Amino acid sequence: QVQVAESGGGLVQAGGSLRLTCTASGLAFDDYAMGWFRQAPGKEREVVSSITWSGSSTYYRDSVKGRFTISRDGAKNMLYLQMNSLKPEDTAMYYCAAVRTRASNPPRERYSYQYWGQGTQVTVSS
Repeated sequence: QVQVAESGGGLVQAGGSLRLTCTASGLAFDDYAMGWFRQAPGKEREVVSSITWSGSSTYYRDSVKGRFTISRDGAKNMLYLQMNSLKPEDTAMYYCAAVRTRASNPPRERYSYQYWGQGTQVTVSS
């Protein structure tokens, strides 16, 4: 049974940092591309960042480029999102997602992903 679970969310002041962690189990982690998504109240779920199975290619939405860094550790079956210079508009529920693909570019569409975590709340105060 495939499971992905997020942790590391919390309340932080604008300009602060958080590191989200996603733990994946029940799958061959190296066969899966991974992504981070977020959803604010009343808004659609949107991709934040994604990474290929090998970690060789990444994608970031424009609003987080230069502030967020996605990475993965195949030995630990873990995915990370380092978030720096946080802004109030980054406030949302953050989700980890997995899709079995060895494509050379990381999927960025929500519907591409097969497995989802329950989410971790990130709140940035001004």
